[in-house]
Amino acid sequence: MNEKEYKETEQEPIDDRTLEENAVIDGDYAGDSEDTQAEQEVNTLENQLADLQAQVEKEKKEYLFLAAEFDNYRKRTLKEKAEIIKNGGENVLKGILPIVDDFERGLKAAEGESDAKSVLEGMTLIYNKLVKYLESMGVKEMTSTGEEFNSDLHEAIAQVPAPSEDMKGKVLDTVQKGYMLNDKVLRHAKVAVAQ
Repeated sequence: MNEKEYKETEQEPIDDRTLEENAVIDGDYAGDSEDTQAEQEVNTLENQLADLQAQVEKEKKEYLFLAAEFDNYRKRTLKEKAEIIKNGGENVLKGILPIVDDFERGLKAAEGESDAKSVLEGMTLIYNKLVKYLESMGVKEMTSTGEEFNSDLHEAIAQVPAPSEDMKGKVLDTVQKGYMLNDKVLRHAKVAVAQ
């Protein structure tokens, strides 16, 4: 191709200013609308981010408040439980003290008394008072003699031959009474079991 042919095929360069002017005249300048749209989208995302950060901070504060409140509750209940255990024994002992006073008065009275019957009556009254107090605290005596042996309630300390076939596996004698505290074994009964 020679120069003449090349010049004929060459076209005029496109003037960028002319295109921009045409786009502005037509109201279709894409660069401005894309920039505006991108800015709006960035602003929207920034607002959403700020809202989410505020929500996270709020929930973090609520979580810390709840954690602190739970820790205070736990400490308070442990303290109350310790107080109940400490003072629970105190109340039981306060109830026993009048019975101890009765024993002391009975011992003083028995020193000058030659009649064993009156001493026995005084001891019986004190015993009944103690049993009544224990019952008011929820302590009840177990009935063991003649009952079927139950390892949950009884502790076998001896095995003796059964006097009859129907007595096998039953408690023949109670060596030490057992007690229940509100349907829980406080002390197992020590018993002799027929074999």
